Amino acid sequence: MEFNIGLHRVGLNHPTYFIADISANHDGDLERAKMLIRLAKEAGADAAKFQNFRAAQIVSDYGFRAMGSQLSHQAAWKKSVFEVYQDASIPFEWTPVLKDECDRVGIDYFSSPYDFAAADMLDPYVPAYKIGSGDINWLEALEHMARKGKPVILATGAAEIGEVQRAVHTLLAINPQLVLMQCNTNYTASLENFDHIHLRVLETYRLMFPQVVLGLSDHTPGHATVLGAVTLGARVVEKHFTDDNARVGPDHPFSMTPVTWRDMVDRTRELERALGSPDKVVGGNEQQTVVVQRRCLRANRSIQAGERIDRSMIDVLRPATPGALRPDEIQMVIGTRALKDIPAGKELRWTDVGE
Repeated sequence: MEFNIGLHRVGLNHPTYFIADISANHDGDLERAKMLIRLAKEAGADAAKFQNFRAAQIVSDYGFRAMGSQLSHQAAWKKSVFEVYQDASIPFEWTPVLKDECDRVGIDYFSSPYDFAAADMLDPYVPAYKIGSGDINWLEALEHMARKGKPVILATGAAEIGEVQRAVHTLLAINPQLVLMQCNTNYTASLENFDHIHLRVLETYRLMFPQVVLGLSDHTPGHATVLGAVTLGARVVEKHFTDDNARVGPDHPFSMTPVTWRDMVDRTRELERALGSPDKVVGGNEQQTVVVQRRCLRANRSIQAGERIDRSMIDVLRPATPGALRPDEIQMVIGTRALKDIPAGKELRWTDVGE
């Protein structure tokens, strides 16, 4: 399966598509959001992604307060969950401005909508919809976005395989353009997260859902996870993006910066070149190595015309002069006669020997 997302073709036989998730890293400043779009483009991102939610449509203030304490990565937040989501929300009015900025610099723009109104608002502006891991079992929302007829990118963090299967079947019944992303939704930037990303789930997805494009939505530091995922067939990669990990905000600490993002893209492009073809052949840059490192059959003494050749007359030595007899042909040479005088050290050829 392959299809277009905006300016790019995505699929196993195409370059990895990198999504810079700016998320809440705009810090409520439109100009800052536009600046991050430009930085993402310069760092090699193919898309700049945002998140469109309104606090009251995504979290229950009562529900989080009733728990008595904030869990997981939210435990470090100095404000309530509801207040953090309020601060991080993007006004709908920003959408055409952000789209125009992406168009201006030549990068795809899209967003993750977290309610029906946001999905409908985004429709004229986005070439794809991203569905966050937290909504994987909200099937009516998945159906709503799938019916837009645009590629859907589904993250699968904190989900069981049965939930993934239901979500995938729900989407594919409506829309065949699906990117299925392995994901681990721990946002602490802990090195322990490498023990939980389980990249080999991508192998399971490939077997269960051969008709989808594979991807990775990642929050681990460094590039090991991304490079491993691409090796296993992922061709869409999403990571958070900021300009400064020290800024105050929920997503800054674990986000990539322009420097680390550029390095990630460059290392991935090297990997893509290295993955190459499944066909085992002599490489274009190995043609001379075949000569200097391989061996051929050579006369280990002067051989007179008419002599019958036995094993003691033959050395197997480098270089493998083009046209010379190969070591795996030695049994066919033994017992033949020299058709001409052969100097010591000279390579043997079929024109030199016969019955």
